[in-house]
Amino acid sequence: MPRLKKTSSTIDLSDPQYYFNRELSWLEFNNRVLHEAFDPRTPLLERLKFMAIFGSNLDEYFMVRVAALKEQVEAHVSKLPPDGRTPEEQLDLISLRLRPMVTQQHRHFEQALRPQLAAKGIYLLDYMDLNQEQRLYMQRFFEEQIFPVLTPLAVDPGHPFPYISNLSLNLAVVVKDSETQEEHFARVKVPNVLPRFVPLPPDLRVHQKGRPAVWTGVPLEQAIAHNLEFLFPGMNIQEYYPFRITRNNDLGVEEDDAEDLLQAIEQELRRRRLGGSVVRMEIQASTPESVRETLMREMGLIERDVYEIEGLLGMKDLMSFMELPVPNLKDNSWMPVVPPRLRRISETDADSNLLEIEDGEDFFSVLRRGDLLVHHPYYSFPATVQRFITQAAHDPDVLAIKMTLYRTSGDSPIVSALISAAEMVSRLLCWLRSRLDLTKKITLTGHES
Repeated sequence: MPRLKKTSSTIDLSDPQYYFNRELSWLEFNNRVLHEAFDPRTPLLERLKFMAIFGSNLDEYFMVRVAALKEQVEAHVSKLPPDGRTPEEQLDLISLRLRPMVTQQHRHFEQALRPQLAAKGIYLLDYMDLNQEQRLYMQRFFEEQIFPVLTPLAVDPGHPFPYISNLSLNLAVVVKDSETQEEHFARVKVPNVLPRFVPLPPDLRVHQKGRPAVWTGVPLEQAIAHNLEFLFPGMNIQEYYPFRITRNNDLGVEEDDAEDLLQAIEQELRRRRLGGSVVRMEIQASTPESVRETLMREMGLIERDVYEIEGLLGMKDLMSFMELPVPNLKDNSWMPVVPPRLRRISETDADSNLLEIEDGEDFFSVLRRGDLLVHHPYYSFPATVQRFITQAAHDPDVLAIKMTLYRTSGDSPIVSALISAAEMVSRLLCWLRSRLDLTKKITLTGHES
């Protein structure tokens, strides 16, 4: 049998065909998140949660990744990523790929999830569907709770277009003066200090089999839109259209170039609170061209930046429904376990299989006996990583703590531990400085004598 001759071939690793585009690849990841909302095996409120996560992910994607691509276009960046696509090409492909995903998201919510929620006693109604008694309640709620925090802003030659804050939901309102018949454009911001979805009291909820439903309410923006006459007395309300914007919110600090890193970060955080240029606008599909053009012109947008929405804007707010007391519509809660090397069966209640962390044992002594692999969320985070970092932060023999903290909350125990470690170092340095000053003083005094 003849032997096969080996052929040598070289692969050009710089060839773009061997690479996925990073930004387009991320969209496919988020698409998998969205499909979790379509899976009938997933409990209903968990599907709603994934729908909210998909929207929240997109907000961050536009604030950081799309914003960075736009900056590259403006800076005429010539260096291309490994896949060989220019920033302009990437923006076009993002828009092309994302639009059907967003359409699918809203269609599934309106046609599938919303009816299924109603079947389980959770009614997110449109204002137009409220009966007379429910409308009277909403009007009182508007006058007492919503109206005091609203600030309508007119746009005319004497009033420039107002600043629209990042991720804010707004109403574009067209009103007509009842005397002069002159039309005016105004913007009303939907306040984020109030719940996005306004609940009705139990006695006004939809009733199922003689009992009030779990929850009944309407979107906050609709409660505002149907009471606009309180904001514009003497004006005829012609039309109103919700819109939502996303701004460049990337945190860009060049550590090597910053003379004072702390000051540079503080300045960048102040800029971030205001937000940079607008990178996306979500708008009701029924918005007329005149209003659409006004918004695009004032915020410097092109058609690629505008996403038409059929239904609810800002779907990340659907996450609030996870607080409803309906455990049968959620995943079973998971109780993380403590790794065997960090636990013992309670001597006082061995039959109950109650696991306790061994308080007396030093964490480092456990590690000296061998590496310990932990897998979250299956293992308890407080009993492993949090305990390890906290002990290291208070151990005088620890010289440094080096870690990558990807994302954290405002009340993170890890951050608290690191702050404690930094304070201990600061106190130690102050003590050493005082001792050095004292030694220097004694030395100089002895020399003089």
